Amino acid sequence: MKYNWCHSESLEARAAYETMSDALPATGRPIVFSICEWGTHQPWLWAASVGGNLWRTTQDIYDGWQAAPDNHKRLGVVDILDQQVGLAGFAGPGHWNDPDMLEVGNGGMTDDEYRAHFSLWAMLAAPLMAGNDLTTMTGRTAAILTNREVIAVDQDALGIQGRRATKLDDSEIGARPLVGGSQAVVLLNRSDEARSVRLDWSALNLPSYTTLDVRDLWLAKDLPSARASLSVQVAPHAVVMLKVTPAPNGKH
Repeated sequence: MKYNWCHSESLEARAAYETMSDALPATGRPIVFSICEWGTHQPWLWAASVGGNLWRTTQDIYDGWQAAPDNHKRLGVVDILDQQVGLAGFAGPGHWNDPDMLEVGNGGMTDDEYRAHFSLWAMLAAPLMAGNDLTTMTGRTAAILTNREVIAVDQDALGIQGRRATKLDDSEIGARPLVGGSQAVVLLNRSDEARSVRLDWSALNLPSYTTLDVRDLWLAKDLPSARASLSVQVAPHAVVMLKVTPAPNGKH
């Protein structure tokens, strides 16, 4: 049940959502409670305590990489990503930050941008709610929305939201711990040109002598194991999404 209360402004949002939180259990049915007031009243600070299972953290998303030139309240993918910095500690199993629905397949972005969008939301442990017409989507769109390895990152049982590990100019790296000691990593290129993005193990809080097995989640293939760092070429407005796992003892 999405309680959509926009323009709450100076009103007491928490009290209103407490009223709904009291009413839902009275139905006798389990109901997911989605709180949406555009993040105006910092719901990450209180929404879980009033029974919220997810809460919007920003204004509405639109089908674009960056904010619409004619309306900066219509946020693109990277605008919303920036607004999630610092919120990871408020999310966890049963209560999640919600950066809004997916725009994958709606036609305003490239496939690279949509793969980046889907990857970043998975790293954020966000609810993955398709916002496109499922009856008319292309095979390319379906392939993005049904990538099992990326979805597995989003649904990882630890429920730890990913964090921004490093940011340098138009490139950044996000990291998220996973069950079993692996980490999911996204190397994001925001720029209009291809970039080589370097991942140092220090960004993952690992010593440089660690050997990591590396898997590319969009190519669905294992890459060569690496030690200390690796560099990856990333297309414009795109990500490379990896799962890295400490290699078994004795592997070099």
